[in-house]
Amino acid sequence: MDIDLNADLGEGFGPWRMGEDEALMGVISSANVACGYHAGDPLIMMRTVANAKARGIDIGAHVGFPDRQGFGRRPMQIDTAELASMVIYQLGALAGIARAAGYSMTHMSFHGALGNLAAADAALALPLLRAVADFDSELIVSSSSSRAIEQAAAQCGLRVATSFLADRAYDDEGLLVPRKLPNSVIHDPQAVFDRVKRFLDHGHVITYSGKQLAMPARSILVHGDTPGAVALARSIRDEIEGGASRIVPISQQLAAKT
Repeated sequence: MDIDLNADLGEGFGPWRMGEDEALMGVISSANVACGYHAGDPLIMMRTVANAKARGIDIGAHVGFPDRQGFGRRPMQIDTAELASMVIYQLGALAGIARAAGYSMTHMSFHGALGNLAAADAALALPLLRAVADFDSELIVSSSSSRAIEQAAAQCGLRVATSFLADRAYDDEGLLVPRKLPNSVIHDPQAVFDRVKRFLDHGHVITYSGKQLAMPARSILVHGDTPGAVALARSIRDEIEGGASRIVPISQQLAAKT
């Protein structure tokens, strides 16, 4: 089995750093790059793209609410048409920086509260995915499990690659459990590793309520802003490569199937 190992990067701002991006780039196969709304700025984006290009790592736009203070994790009441334009704006920002660096963007993903809302609401997912398709129909949508996003992507002619969020709890429908609930974010590295091993060995995850849920994912996401992310990513990579799987970026996985 081919598995992509990805992380959210470029989430600092100005002189403030978030996570250990350089170290993570030595482990992962693709990066979701903040585009200046929930985090990041043009210089950080340029550095992140340059580092990714030097290492041959796929890059994608990590699109969120315009909420730096809340790190994009607070739901915002924004008109859908305006929100769709914000999606295009962020895609264009990273695509432009990548082009100037002689590199290409392969995918996109929704960040934080925006991603959670789109995953649970088909009426929101469709115009946002249509905005992505209008910008570039070749982009891959990297998403946590979501029927709303999968159906909207299919309507818009976009490809979806499901990503397993190793440190986040899932409900029985395969959606992420809200962060306000206890144990919605799993901080124990061993517990996160055990979840990854279960996914790799058996293809499922245990939900928040204790049920077994199939997880047909192509990718494993490690949050770059969590303590110990680099060590965790290395242990996950070792587990993947020590088994019957290979680490392959999503873009290469899908290209091999065409």
